[in-house]
Amino acid sequence: MTTKDYKELLPRIPTDPGVYKYIDKEGTILYVGKAKNIRKRIGSYFGEKKNQYFKTRALVRNADHLEFTVVDTEQDALLLENTLIKKYQPRYNVNLKDAKSYTYICIKKERFPRVFFTRKVIRDGSTYLGPYTSKFRARIVLDIVKKLFTLRTCNLQLSESNIQKGKFKVCLEYHIKNCKGPCVGKESEEDYDAKILQIKNILKGDFKPVRDYLKSMMMLFSDRMEFELAQDVQYKLGVLEDYQAKSMVVNNSIEDLDVFAFRDEEDKAYVTYMKIVNGSLINTDTVELEKNLTLQPKDLLQFAIDNLRTKFNSVAKEVIVPIELTLIEENIQAIIPQRGEKKKLLELAEKNLNYYVLQMKKDQATRKKKITSAERILNTLKSDLQMDVLPYHIECFDNSNIQGTNPVASCVVFKNAKPSKKDYRKFNIKTVVGPDDFASMEEVVYRRYRRLLEEDEGLPQLLVVDGGKGQLSSAMKSINLLGLKERILVIGIAKRLEEIYFHDDPIPIYINKKSESLKLIQQLRNEAHRFAITFHRDQRSKNMIKSSLTEIPGIGEKISQQLLGSFGSVAVIRDQSLEALQSVVGKSKGKLIFDHYHHKEE
Repeated sequence: MTTKDYKELLPRIPTDPGVYKYIDKEGTILYVGKAKNIRKRIGSYFGEKKNQYFKTRALVRNADHLEFTVVDTEQDALLLENTLIKKYQPRYNVNLKDAKSYTYICIKKERFPRVFFTRKVIRDGSTYLGPYTSKFRARIVLDIVKKLFTLRTCNLQLSESNIQKGKFKVCLEYHIKNCKGPCVGKESEEDYDAKILQIKNILKGDFKPVRDYLKSMMMLFSDRMEFELAQDVQYKLGVLEDYQAKSMVVNNSIEDLDVFAFRDEEDKAYVTYMKIVNGSLINTDTVELEKNLTLQPKDLLQFAIDNLRTKFNSVAKEVIVPIELTLIEENIQAIIPQRGEKKKLLELAEKNLNYYVLQMKKDQATRKKKITSAERILNTLKSDLQMDVLPYHIECFDNSNIQGTNPVASCVVFKNAKPSKKDYRKFNIKTVVGPDDFASMEEVVYRRYRRLLEEDEGLPQLLVVDGGKGQLSSAMKSINLLGLKERILVIGIAKRLEEIYFHDDPIPIYINKKSESLKLIQQLRNEAHRFAITFHRDQRSKNMIKSSLTEIPGIGEKISQQLLGSFGSVAVIRDQSLEALQSVVGKSKGKLIFDHYHHKEE
């Protein structure tokens, strides 16, 4: 919209209270606002450009036309605005950032209901208690419920006809007294539902009716002279009272109450919520609000209060807040406490909010520092090697063998300038005979990148080869054969002077010894060498153990592995009796091994 459009529209804009909507050419609602005087409020969007918030200018520029709805009072405008925001979620209205997945405790809608954790709320008539911002706390609550009341955990269809027909049998849970066997008619639906009612009270934080229920059960069993059952209920009563004592009791004189702390930042706002039921703090949460065009603290807090009360199913008639505001629900009283217990509650919420914001900013600074450090190193490396892309993914190869025995190779992988150990790979050299490092390098590079291509995995931007021109040329043979010359930059690092070689340039380059990029290349080279040496040592040890057993006539690799699996080492095998060896590999093989070692000793 333009100022000209607004001036033409001006005579038709009412001066009553109401709600206005900015709408684009596709009919999408961009913003919903409320006002005491619609004409005056809309006029503020077309005022002096230099005093306007940049998002306001963007909204006006993207809007095609305006719509408005007149109401009787400002309270009606507030209610209608809230309804429209929830329904359309306009992009320029306040956005509540809350990507957390909350835990609920579900009481399933069925005969003999099950009680269990869930993160999905299904509109099937079941009762969902929560959400719990801490699964640890939710687990404690559910554990208390299970200690107090025996419930079924099976998913059998316990219809009356199925039970009467005897379709089910009691399971282990019944025998270990975790279930009273409703599946075979050993517990009535009425008794089970009485327990479910008390479970709902516990999950809502209402302990008094649960205590009364348990006391009545204890007296009933006592009157019937069933003292064992009465003692069991007395124990459960103690469990409940212990749990309640460990819960944070605010004040016994305070009943249901919602407490909200608010903190206003430049682009965001934060709200901490504390839910108090019957004097006990049963839930807390902190949310972040992206301001967009909603900048007034009272509007931001009002939006958060409505969302949080809905999410946590609050029925409290009293709300503690730090600033004056009009609530959407007219029957809810908003109080700014000046002293006493309620003032202490607000201060507690504010203390938690300040701690949350401080911790969040520290975490963001730490993440930013890590990202900046990695980006700086990789940008330096990109510049030093004159690369076209940032080398986010780097791989390095090294060979290891002693006089041609047990030739192996390693491939280490760095991502974002850090080792990605889950991507490291080991190679046994398959096609090369003798100590030929060049041919070994050619083999493992080919095997590595042929596999990545076949599996459609991501290729590195940079490949580092431990060695000079010879090793580099061998690696390039495989790279050229696979058609990857234009996709992967390959360099070699020679150990003596830390020279960096390129495949198409006979003259190496020298990177400053203090450069972070050279230190990264050296770290890659050293890690590849360590990984290759460790692998080679392991392979050599295994082969030496195997050869000392397989040199015995008639003993092959399979028998060797069987012996090592039973006794652990050659030294232990050498000390075994004839009977012990024969019990593992049989009479003839056992005698061969026993005679071999004992004849040697003689």
